[in-house]
Amino acid sequence: MTWQLRRATLDDVAAIMAIETSVFETDAWSDEMMRADVASPHTYYVVAFHPETPDAIDGYAGFLAPAGSRDGDVQTIAVAEHARRRGLGRVLMGALLGEARRRRVSEVFLEVREDNPVAQGLYDSLGFVPIAVRPHYYQPDDVAAVVMKLTVPAPQPGLAVGHEITATEAPA
Repeated sequence: MTWQLRRATLDDVAAIMAIETSVFETDAWSDEMMRADVASPHTYYVVAFHPETPDAIDGYAGFLAPAGSRDGDVQTIAVAEHARRRGLGRVLMGALLGEARRRRVSEVFLEVREDNPVAQGLYDSLGFVPIAVRPHYYQPDDVAAVVMKLTVPAPQPGLAVGHEITATEAPA
């Protein structure tokens, strides 16, 4: 499956909230909270869509890291039901971690519902480790949050792989 990502704008909030309220039925953010977060200069929100339907959002994710901060937080991430199990959550997390590197963040934190092993598995596969549990965090469901942390690896320099250009191939 192919998605394109772009930075979210306030024009995306209605589509984001449609996914938010369907995924997080009992503890969804309010429209006002989402608008404030998307508009904040301290956050980075990204939306995913199919190239043929740029107005149909299939997922979104948000990251908070004020300028100069060494720590960042995954604010939220959600994928519409019809787009699940196709790697979109991993793509969205990759975009957030790329932004963390651009902001020179060294540690990224998140909370995940204790009763969501699929999300926990994704975060674990990306290198996040559980560091704490917050009992009764998600209300009104009274579900604990597992706090996870990722030490952002430094970019590793590598060699480009290609072929040697001969005099006959060189551009004029």
